[in-house]
Amino acid sequence: MKPTHVQADTARLLADEIAGKFPDARGRFGPYGGRYVPETLIPALDRLEAGIKQYLYSAAFQQEMTQELATWVGRPTALSYARHLSASWGAEVWLKREDLAHTGAHKINNSLGQALLAKRLGAKRVIAETGAGQHGVATAAACARIGLPCIVYMGAVDMERQAPNVGRMKLLGAEVVAVTGGDKTLRAAIDEALRDWVADPTDTYYLLGSALGPHPYPLLVRELQAVIGREARAQMLTQAGGLPNAVFACVGGGSNAIGTFVPFVADESVEIVGVEAGGTSSALGRNAATLVYGRPGVLQGTYSLLLQDDDGQIQETESVSAGLDYPGVGPEHALLMLAGRARYESATDAEALAALAECSRQEGILPAIESAHAFVGAKRWARENPGKRVLITLSGRGDKDMSTLQRTLLGSGAAGASR
Repeated sequence: MKPTHVQADTARLLADEIAGKFPDARGRFGPYGGRYVPETLIPALDRLEAGIKQYLYSAAFQQEMTQELATWVGRPTALSYARHLSASWGAEVWLKREDLAHTGAHKINNSLGQALLAKRLGAKRVIAETGAGQHGVATAAACARIGLPCIVYMGAVDMERQAPNVGRMKLLGAEVVAVTGGDKTLRAAIDEALRDWVADPTDTYYLLGSALGPHPYPLLVRELQAVIGREARAQMLTQAGGLPNAVFACVGGGSNAIGTFVPFVADESVEIVGVEAGGTSSALGRNAATLVYGRPGVLQGTYSLLLQDDDGQIQETESVSAGLDYPGVGPEHALLMLAGRARYESATDAEALAALAECSRQEGILPAIESAHAFVGAKRWARENPGKRVLITLSGRGDKDMSTLQRTLLGSGAAGASR
């Protein structure tokens, strides 16, 4: 299937993106974004938008957020030079280590910020969805820290392949609700969380895990995750002596990637590349590469690119990575691709697993399967651009993936063939 693209003045879109004009007053990132929800949720979204304007940029909020990030989350996270991958790939490889953040992934940046905001908005309970479980764990931890009850919706398929994270959420005090309808993965979990929110939009705060959904969530999540790119940019200048020639991040819904990319958008010399889950093939239903194969449409509150058939029916996705297994993507990524500022490609399950094994054995770092997709794209680029400097956001650690790795890499013996 060939992607269908919205026609637009790409030069103007890029200039407006660099100038910080997106989202606009309607919550749009150019032609994408917006707010497509039941009327019962409009007041809740209006309150959230007003709360963002009142609190997010205030000195008091920023001071508390910065303090918690430093003393509880462990920021700034390290920038590591990958010496063995650099020698192997023929490039200068740097890793932004979100795997070292509290709870093991970038998700805590967003969960903490939204939990602090929820408390200020007077929420009595927090609900969330999760795929790989990292957002669920981060939300459970943040709610425990802030003192709010937490319910996490998770697809039954994901609960099976991410069992360690289910246990972590429960130990952190969250109630984990198995979603057995639909595709039993992240898409179904989001559907169920939205149903809960519709039933109680006043006292419930929906802590959305990625840079998608109805306005103002793409804005809010981007702002909370941009700490990744801001830190990485400053660290590259200090430790590497200059900006990277290319920046890579994995893309599912797109939160770690948008947080990485936005601080580099104005740097014309830096190529920006997102890597999606290519699953087992390019056929519809056999991957989760929305930007590579998707077409515009509305899903779960926002207008963006989606994996859908000719009749507009959203398709199930396939990926070894629970966190990337979603048929949509954040609207700002769709804008960056439309404006020509970012490029998106895919990595297959087999390629991602091989990259995970290579990083583990050569650098002593076990990345999440999600993160390993970014390594695939970065290695391709490095081989085509020898001697250049590349930055990869290592969005999370792979401890949570051990049950999957036992069935794949360790079961087949492939892990021993990477060096």
